[in-house]
Amino acid sequence: QVQLVESGGGSVQAGGSLRLSCAPSGYTYSTYCMGWFRQAPGKEREGVAAIDSDGSTSHADSVKGRFTISQDNAKNIVYLQMSSLKPEDTAMYYCAAEYFPFSCGGSWYPRGRLAYWGQGTQVTVSS
Repeated sequence: QVQLVESGGGSVQAGGSLRLSCAPSGYTYSTYCMGWFRQAPGKEREGVAAIDSDGSTSHADSVKGRFTISQDNAKNIVYLQMSSLKPEDTAMYYCAAEYFPFSCGGSWYPRGRLAYWGQGTQVTVSS
């Protein structure tokens, strides 16, 4: 069983920055897709960014140029650096991981047998 431990959420004014971290614990595999999703009240969960075990990344159009996903392979941590935050970025942010995924990119949604979700971390951006 894999647990995803998220940290780094909080409240910030528009234009500010936050960095989210996601650290998996438990037995993990070297082939994976990891990323971040977000869900605002009354809206569907949407993909924000993803990174695979080769380091290839993808970002949603709404965050391109403002958010950057990266990973520290030595520490096995995935980060989401968020800059130029807007009020519409306010949401619960969820870390997700899938091992041996069919694909990893803009259309990725973890639903396989080795798919895991974090508990979520709140990001609130005030105007």
